[in-house]
Amino acid sequence: MYRTHTCGELRIADAGKTVTLAGWVQKSRKLGGMTFIDLRDRYGITQLVVEADAPQELVDIAASLGREFVIQATGKVVERQSKNPKMDTGEIEIALEGINILNKSLTPPFTIEEQSDGGEDIRAKYRYLDLRRGPLKRALELRHHIAHECRNYLDANGFLEIETPYLIKSTPEGARDFVVPSRMNPGEFYALPQSPQTFKQLLMVAGYDRYFQIVRCFRDEDLRADRQPEFTQIDCEMSFVEQEDVLNMFEGMMRHLFKKVLGVDIPNPLPRMSWYDAMDRYGSDKPDVRFGMTIHEITADVQGHGFSVFDSVPYVGAIAVEGAAEWSRKDLDALTEWVKRPQVGAKGLVYIKLNADGSVKSSIDKFYTPEQLKDIAAKVEAKTGDLVLVLCGPKRKTQTQLGVLRLELAGRQGLRDPKVFAPLWIVDFPLLEWSEEDGRFYAMHHPFTAPKPEHMDLFYSDKKEDLERVCANAYDFVLNGNELGGGSIRIHNADVQERMFQVLGIGKEEAEYKFGFIINAFKFGAPPHGGLAFGFDRLCALFGGQETIRDYIAFPKNNQGRDVMIDSPSKIDQIQMDELCLASTVKE
Repeated sequence: MYRTHTCGELRIADAGKTVTLAGWVQKSRKLGGMTFIDLRDRYGITQLVVEADAPQELVDIAASLGREFVIQATGKVVERQSKNPKMDTGEIEIALEGINILNKSLTPPFTIEEQSDGGEDIRAKYRYLDLRRGPLKRALELRHHIAHECRNYLDANGFLEIETPYLIKSTPEGARDFVVPSRMNPGEFYALPQSPQTFKQLLMVAGYDRYFQIVRCFRDEDLRADRQPEFTQIDCEMSFVEQEDVLNMFEGMMRHLFKKVLGVDIPNPLPRMSWYDAMDRYGSDKPDVRFGMTIHEITADVQGHGFSVFDSVPYVGAIAVEGAAEWSRKDLDALTEWVKRPQVGAKGLVYIKLNADGSVKSSIDKFYTPEQLKDIAAKVEAKTGDLVLVLCGPKRKTQTQLGVLRLELAGRQGLRDPKVFAPLWIVDFPLLEWSEEDGRFYAMHHPFTAPKPEHMDLFYSDKKEDLERVCANAYDFVLNGNELGGGSIRIHNADVQERMFQVLGIGKEEAEYKFGFIINAFKFGAPPHGGLAFGFDRLCALFGGQETIRDYIAFPKNNQGRDVMIDSPSKIDQIQMDELCLASTVKE
């Protein structure tokens, strides 16, 4: 045995035992004639000590140790004279009797401690070293804990974990597919699944009425902090269910996870909000409801007073920022420039200040009396000391801009506490989105989402305005401004599915080529079914109180989709290119 105990295991009750530990040298320091060594493994850190009167050979070996050397150390557990309450093992140390160097190490390119001196790029290149640090270790332990509790809950509720293929048919509709050339079928390609959507529906057709999988998915899309080209979903499906059954089941799963993993009780039942209310009040279909600052429409209140900017648009909306009337003109000018950025896209910003002395000041006070400005502010539920911010333009676009502004201001004011959790369901989404650019409808979720039963007549209408009113039998689980999970009741009738393809402009021949297998499956007794998928990486990050998912993935990619540790993606040699019948069009 290389060790009798781990480096996080020993306590004062173990004093007097002779033990053997193995791990990495965190640091070594001399104090007088003594040498102290912090030995680290996955479980913690234990202090080792070489006494001043130890054999010279032991003293020499201890003096030769560098950071990240792998060693085996044997000695007696003794009580520390100078205890460290910040360490789990801080009451004891090991009086060494022997050291065996198992492997030497180069000097690492950054410090492997709680707070590292390495930048993001260098730590990504040496990810295997970064993973030795406490924050990443705890992140991956949290990920394991959440996955374990998911499986416990789903198993207890009769779900089977069933694997689905990674090499599938390309059906691009949304994000780009990653494709894989087939050597055995020259000129043909597999795609990596963006989700197991069609397979889990086929499992319902096959009679496996409760399925789940913690599964890798792949999307070739632009990346950011909460996106990776390969990511993990908790993918679930159920048969013989209506929307209420699905929501109750997975609300129960989230309640289980919050309690078991974080020791937190969330509301029972969770709040529900329609997509339309979310957009009207929060400017987002994934609203952060940890704080107020809701959006109010003031179109009728501000039009007709000679201010052409407001009079010429269909929508004017506003939010009240608590206690911000003291902001300077410089602050407001900077905020105006901020909303003009392409990421927000507003043309300008109007403000109304309700000053502490009862006066009112506005960037549009030449068009409105103080009384009128106060009435407008009252409509936004602003009070003395508050600041009202106003944007205008097309309704949904302006609401989205106000939603982005709302989140930015909440971040600046410290209202988005990661330790506060405010989950809710968003329901009653539109089934379809119209693209002016393409002159066609797209599915807001995916082409297999069922319309609300009460909207089936609208779904079969040929009028664009009727189709825009159809609500999907869909739902999203939202947590702290993040869409953590989404799903729907699925179409299980072949005729309804073919109608969906027709509405989306997918012809019969194209539908047969891309989805013929599932359309045909629906003709063999498909049960009513529905489900959802949770973003597992994002769930882990939110439970860990972080914005980025990268620390919760062992080997993530960067914003360019590269793994800088293994230098991937990379070119393949000409022999492989020829075997796969590929020709490069990239100029050297």
